[in-house]
Amino acid sequence: MQKLLLIPLLSLILPLNVSATTAEDRGMQIAIEADQRDTGWRDQQAKIVMTLRNKQGDETTRENRMSILEVADDGDKSLIVFDTPADVKGTAFLSHTHSLRADDQWLFLPALKRIKRISSSNKSGPFMGTEFAYEDLSSQEVEKYAYKYLRDEESNGYQTFVIERIPQYKNSGYKRQLVWIDKTMYQPVKIEYYDRKGELLKTLTYHEYKQYLDKFWRSSRMEMINHQTAKSTTLSWFDYKFNTGLKDRNFDKNSLKRAR
Repeated sequence: MQKLLLIPLLSLILPLNVSATTAEDRGMQIAIEADQRDTGWRDQQAKIVMTLRNKQGDETTRENRMSILEVADDGDKSLIVFDTPADVKGTAFLSHTHSLRADDQWLFLPALKRIKRISSSNKSGPFMGTEFAYEDLSSQEVEKYAYKYLRDEESNGYQTFVIERIPQYKNSGYKRQLVWIDKTMYQPVKIEYYDRKGELLKTLTYHEYKQYLDKFWRSSRMEMINHQTAKSTTLSWFDYKFNTGLKDRNFDKNSLKRAR
């Protein structure tokens, strides 16, 4: 969710000291630099508090744990397990991200005691009632997008590059996204999501960045606002841990039923 880009195509790399010839080249160049600065953490665990707000401002809260495994030459693997409230306790979501082919995603529903595979045509749907779509929860592989540098701009006190990325994979719920990337951290501070009609759908903002292991920046709070429904979701992140020894077996389908 927090890893912005992953690039396996080394042949596309443009050194930062070489001027990009086109806006597309420069957009790709920025994306590659963002990836290079956020590679090598191996695995990550964190606790998340989700706060869901409806149009009237009424709030509901959910607590969960997220684990992520960094995968070379493919997308990351992630597992989310819900702890509260009681009606969702034990629900688990597993995602194996890929580049242009469809991500593999499954949801374990403890009340039904079964694993439900998320259809590739349903990735634009809301995840567990939040304003985050299923496709927002997978690592954003660079091949999934075409890039274009738009401008430099200050955003919420950050000096940023603004790039456009166009989904290249089937069944995306978005026509395009605008991403504001901080020039120092090379992390996103804002993303605008435009629906298939080209209308602004959602805005995601990142707050309270902290650095871990003297290298990796992580946001402590994310705010997703749906402009078309007036609903919003806040993700508050706690207790980040890295290099905890997670393996592939912690992210197979059986891990959904083992999750507690």
